[in-house]
Amino acid sequence: MSYTSPNWNTSVLITIDTQNDFSLPNAPAEIVGTSQVLPNMVRVLEAYRQKGLPIIHVIRLYKEDGSNVDICRREAIENGAKIAAPHTDGAELVSEIRSLGYTSLDAVKLLNGEFQTVGENEWVMYKPRWGAFYQTDLEAFLRKREIDTIVFTGCNFPNCPRTSMYEASERDFRVVMVADSMSQVYEKGIQEMNNIGVHVCSLEEVLNTIK
Repeated sequence: MSYTSPNWNTSVLITIDTQNDFSLPNAPAEIVGTSQVLPNMVRVLEAYRQKGLPIIHVIRLYKEDGSNVDICRREAIENGAKIAAPHTDGAELVSEIRSLGYTSLDAVKLLNGEFQTVGENEWVMYKPRWGAFYQTDLEAFLRKREIDTIVFTGCNFPNCPRTSMYEASERDFRVVMVADSMSQVYEKGIQEMNNIGVHVCSLEEVLNTIK
């Protein structure tokens, strides 16, 4: 446990794909259950903001020509589906989780791999596939800031959060999954995360620790 237990004071909070087009009721690519966990996500975010700990919002952007879209969705985008398209409201973070200093996403900067500042010690970054580390500078960004623990919340556990947690574990980060602040969580998935040393916890544990 000494190698996998969270170091909360050197942790970063990551939200995954909590954008309008994935999160809101009746959105084009709604992940059922995401709107229901938003209040818990907000409370985790507030705790991190009050403590001054870093936050990164990891997002997807699908170019309308489909050129950067994963193959399972590319045909739909090429045929006119608009999901998290650059410069649209659907691509923006849901209003509930935005910081006070939030500004509209700079799609050009994000697609170029840059981190966009959206608050004090708070950024947005783009990932081109399921995992937050795949073809991104996330690892270098975290190592530079001596962050060794990653706390995950967000949208659609089976896909992007789950992949990102495996990637974080592969890089020897300490990994935390806030299970009640993430949509589409299921018991077998929790067991899988436990098996690779992920610290699975509840919102209340985070709030009791981040004071």
